[in-house]
Amino acid sequence: MSLLESIRKSSDLKKLDDDRLRELAEEIRGEIVSIVADTGGHLASNLGIVELTLALHRCLDIPNDQIVWDVGHQCYVHKMLTGRKDEMHTLRQYRGVAGFPKREESPADVFGAGHASTSISAALGLAAARDQRGLSHKVVAIIGDGALSGGLAYEGLNNAGALRKDLLVILNDNEMSISKNVGAMAKYLTNILADQRFNKLRDEIWELTGRFKRRDKIRAMVSDIEDSIKGLFIPGYLFDKLGFRYFGPIDGHDIALLTKTLNQIKDLGGPLLLHVLTTKGKGYKPAESDATKFHGIGSFDKITGQANAQSGLPAYTKVFGRIMMELAQKDNRVVALTAAMTSGVGLNEYAEKFPHRFFDVGIAEGHAGCFASGMAAGGLRPFVAIYSTFLQRAYDQIIHDAALQKLPVVFCLDRAGLVGEDGPTHHGAFDLSYLSAVPNMTIMAPKDGDEFRSLMHLLVERDLEGPCAIRYPRAAIPREMTNLLESIKWGSWEMLREEGDTALIATGTMVQTALAVADALEKEYPLTVINARFIKPLDCDMLESCLPYRHIITIEENSIIGGMGQQVGNFLNARGYQGEFETFAIPDKFIPHGHRSILLEQIGLTSESIAGHLRHLLGTRRTFLQRVTFRKAEKNGSRPATGSPSRKKALND
Repeated sequence: MSLLESIRKSSDLKKLDDDRLRELAEEIRGEIVSIVADTGGHLASNLGIVELTLALHRCLDIPNDQIVWDVGHQCYVHKMLTGRKDEMHTLRQYRGVAGFPKREESPADVFGAGHASTSISAALGLAAARDQRGLSHKVVAIIGDGALSGGLAYEGLNNAGALRKDLLVILNDNEMSISKNVGAMAKYLTNILADQRFNKLRDEIWELTGRFKRRDKIRAMVSDIEDSIKGLFIPGYLFDKLGFRYFGPIDGHDIALLTKTLNQIKDLGGPLLLHVLTTKGKGYKPAESDATKFHGIGSFDKITGQANAQSGLPAYTKVFGRIMMELAQKDNRVVALTAAMTSGVGLNEYAEKFPHRFFDVGIAEGHAGCFASGMAAGGLRPFVAIYSTFLQRAYDQIIHDAALQKLPVVFCLDRAGLVGEDGPTHHGAFDLSYLSAVPNMTIMAPKDGDEFRSLMHLLVERDLEGPCAIRYPRAAIPREMTNLLESIKWGSWEMLREEGDTALIATGTMVQTALAVADALEKEYPLTVINARFIKPLDCDMLESCLPYRHIITIEENSIIGGMGQQVGNFLNARGYQGEFETFAIPDKFIPHGHRSILLEQIGLTSESIAGHLRHLLGTRRTFLQRVTFRKAEKNGSRPATGSPSRKKALND
């Protein structure tokens, strides 16, 4: 039996010595590489946190003691140690283990996360709840991987320092960005600061100074001396001033040192911050040499580290990067911004070619929105590329800074719709809903790569009267692109097929789905197909022309609440539409993780499921009309002949 197979719960780690734990760490690394090579996932960050996770589970009482993971993409080892080891081969698969902490999976996942910078605030809330209930367990927040660039983290730090709750924050520093003072002196100071005897002496000295008449001045002088020394030698001076007792930095791959330090400080009172240094991709050379590539990756060859070949057409993300290069060459007002996702949104080449017109603001989506609004006010044309689900964090800036002032900021929403294996924290299911409510906002969704390019160029050529959003999926473009730029009228829809008495109005990814539905039903029920490339404003002229249709059906990859369908329904209702109206959209619930094709099938947004529904709907209505005709004929004494097609149809129905 392997070491890993012998670990059924985290308390089993307490039986292993340091050497055996080091063996276990390497075994876990090999297992993670094998799993992610098959399923895809976040590799580099999980390889970098193996020893720290083992030390935490060794020193704490899980799940009684609580760990809150920031972002949560580095929780694979934690899941393996808390009863999910045998299911890890289902990682990120439909109905399998989630790629992020999930409260429904295990009591050890005390707080779910998929966005950054939430851990300190959440852990502080758990600590406050613990104290309110008279309990005494430990609460630990693990933050790193750039999450400290998010303002929410500092709001949590500030409040935690003020409340003085017993809370341990671990800064997992894997970029060496704030860790210049590393070496013998830093280790020596950490040992002193963490030593229980030192802390007892420190408290006694503080109590002694309180007996002097001029105790306030003496204590102030002692604090000033202490602060000066810390400022010289300790990189955690900022945390110290926020009210945290700082320890570190220490080697995050030294299990013995991690165990010793955690055992020394875990029972100290008040807010504590332990700074550990780790290497992303630790132990797997391809990931160590290119941590960005292996941060989040699809399936790959674990021997060579090469991603499995992706055949077919380019992704919208890659097309976006190419278009941005064109726009920058075309207009020197164009600038690009992103929030710590340069590679994720396809802006690598742009950043290299136009370094002075590219801004990565870190994990700070709200700042990105306000920063871009300031640029727009200054005469630039900023394109802000952020995942749909992450842009939710900048909603106030969209309204207060961009829309209210009618500033021409372009929000480029990558990963709009269902994203697949990353699950509900990452599905871009709500952007049409939350953006449609904003005055002065224009919203677009291209049906393919050519239309994407044409709309993007239109955004530069036009004198915009407010912010705009263009949404596109985590998917490949549906067909090869041409070199032609289409001239698109602002706010216009496109009639792709005009037949029958039923109109399908689709937007974005669902346009191809609507065309496939029309092809499937062509011989039975001819359909009109309309490309609603503008969601706001609606093309009211084309909608007016749809009023004579018996059926109007909208199809969108967005929540049914507040999406395009609801807006079209409001328009039709105001015009007194007498036909039947129906919307196909993402239902009013959070959609789980799994391959995008499976998820679309489960919620009824595939061409097969929509065609089946329409076949039943239109067939039922046609049968009803035939029955009415048959009964009228009977009353008039002119029954159809028994062998006639209409008679057979009526009898069968």
